[in-house]
Amino acid sequence: MERMKELIDILNQASKAYYQDASEIMSNYEYDKLYDELLALEKETGIVLASSPTQNVGYQILSQLPKEAHPSKMLSLDKTKERDVLRDWLKDEEGILSWKLDGLTIVLTYEEGRLVKGLTRGNGEIGEVITPNVKNFSNVPLTVPFKGRLVLRGEAIITYSDFEKINDELGLDAKYKNPRNLCSGSVRQLNPEVTRKRNVHFIAFTLVESEGREFKTRKEQLDFLKSQGFDVVEGKLVNRDNILDEINWFSEKIEQNDFPSDGLVLTYDDIAYGRSLGTTAKFPRDAIAFKWKDEMAKTTLREIEWSPSRTGLINPVAIFDPVELEGTTVTRASVHNISVMEGLKLGIGDTITVYKANMIIPQIEENLTCSGKVNIPSVCPVCGEKTVLKNENGVKTLVCPNEGCPAKDIKLFTLFVSRDALNIDGLSEATLEKFIEKGFLKELPDLFKLDRFKDEIVNMEGFGEKSYTNLISALREAKNTVPERLLYGLGITGIGKANARLIAGYCHNRWDKIESLTREELLEIEGVGEILADSFLEYFKEKKDLVHKILDEINLDESEEEKEDTLAGMTFVITGSLNHYENRDQLKEELERKGAKVASSVSAKTTYLVNNDILSTSGKNKKAKELGIEIISEDTLMDMLGN
Repeated sequence: MERMKELIDILNQASKAYYQDASEIMSNYEYDKLYDELLALEKETGIVLASSPTQNVGYQILSQLPKEAHPSKMLSLDKTKERDVLRDWLKDEEGILSWKLDGLTIVLTYEEGRLVKGLTRGNGEIGEVITPNVKNFSNVPLTVPFKGRLVLRGEAIITYSDFEKINDELGLDAKYKNPRNLCSGSVRQLNPEVTRKRNVHFIAFTLVESEGREFKTRKEQLDFLKSQGFDVVEGKLVNRDNILDEINWFSEKIEQNDFPSDGLVLTYDDIAYGRSLGTTAKFPRDAIAFKWKDEMAKTTLREIEWSPSRTGLINPVAIFDPVELEGTTVTRASVHNISVMEGLKLGIGDTITVYKANMIIPQIEENLTCSGKVNIPSVCPVCGEKTVLKNENGVKTLVCPNEGCPAKDIKLFTLFVSRDALNIDGLSEATLEKFIEKGFLKELPDLFKLDRFKDEIVNMEGFGEKSYTNLISALREAKNTVPERLLYGLGITGIGKANARLIAGYCHNRWDKIESLTREELLEIEGVGEILADSFLEYFKEKKDLVHKILDEINLDESEEEKEDTLAGMTFVITGSLNHYENRDQLKEELERKGAKVASSVSAKTTYLVNNDILSTSGKNKKAKELGIEIISEDTLMDMLGN
């Protein structure tokens, strides 16, 4: 399965590059070879994922979603917020403790190894048939090896990272409040093509029916579903003695999750025992949900800070006296929009109660004094443009209409400080947003003048003397850079890392030559076409003054890089973790400096596969062994590089 997923990812990236970006990342021969390998694996395993390039599931548009009754009512779970209640409920049995995923419950049915139906939970008795949409989820198997009737339940989810990307592309009036709402809207589309673009994932959590196949435990069922190609919910086998420790493990890990979860689910592992308990009118007795208990604290509201975002929305943020919640000090909470602020009747000096939703996100629970004394700003706190108060679908929001507002340039700042550009540690996108909101950053050169705001930065939440010192040190270090990194970091449309390197090389690393390139010269450079050339020229026509302001702040090393072609003609593939290099990109750069090529997948053209775990049974290792390609460790490679 891992090799199949790897091939699907590589082939889909190649297709996107070819059909959407008008570029090639592999030859037709290599693509066909990988495609044939995937086809053979699908035939061997009997598993075909919906995202596979071997499939064309189509986009039949419906006028409405048909409804269908479930064979038996889908009950909700009883809930508790007390850990001891969970332990007492388990008694002396073993159970499976897993994430309670926050998406949309879906029932899938397979017959003769093929997906024939996808049904939403609906109201528990009647759901909506969404089969065409399910076939466009990113990871649902369209075929499985098991040929009997197979019915299972799982959760359709959209990750936090995908949620942010999708929301960024939507208009202000079309944005979703959270991943769950976006997932619900994506799953219940009349046009399945929309579903496919939303990158919906399906995580299986219950086997309902497997014709002719019986299991004694829930763990066996989940292992079986995994063998059929499904992604299954992460779970742990627990008993009365270790359940509290395992709950702690989940509570610590939740902050690292990219998927939405609003608690845990505990199910008896012994299926027969669980069934013998029956159900109540509302709940099954073989499972119970655990919701994180929200720790409340009373505090005083001191300020409403107005936070402009990349979307143009200016959101109110409550600043209050510090309180301890879930082991951390909290001083602020988002109020989301004007409607929420007015609904809470917030006013400076009010007594409020706050908590962390799902133990992570600070929220205001209640306003105990309700003075309602807050002035809504008439100008944007970043650019000074007059604000606009909007009321869309009953939700009041404050908006900055200025398209040139620096708060909307967050992506440019993020690119400029990224690892492959000026590589400035300590400036995450969230930190950059805060600096922009506070007026510290209006254009790129301002990054190198942040020391003007030392007092404010040191006193910001999440910062301090040490963080500030580290940031200033990183900024000083980043001032020493090379033309290709600066060129990439400017964010010129079409100029990625590879093109930046080619252009800098063509100009022998001289910046004055780079910014004075003619159209004819640009077209002489391999990989630069007419559209990219025009984009390049337009940028320097409009932004030359900005570029010179940046040059005033940095030290540009324009010495030509000495190239050693000691590895010319060799192709390397890098996989697994590295011990001596910070990341794969760093190693890739060194190999390319020595004249080698670095590919993403193993093929007959590969000279060496670099993997510190030479005995690994990964797909790349297997492929290398099949083709007789030598697998070398990082230490061996460093000897070859002369390090």
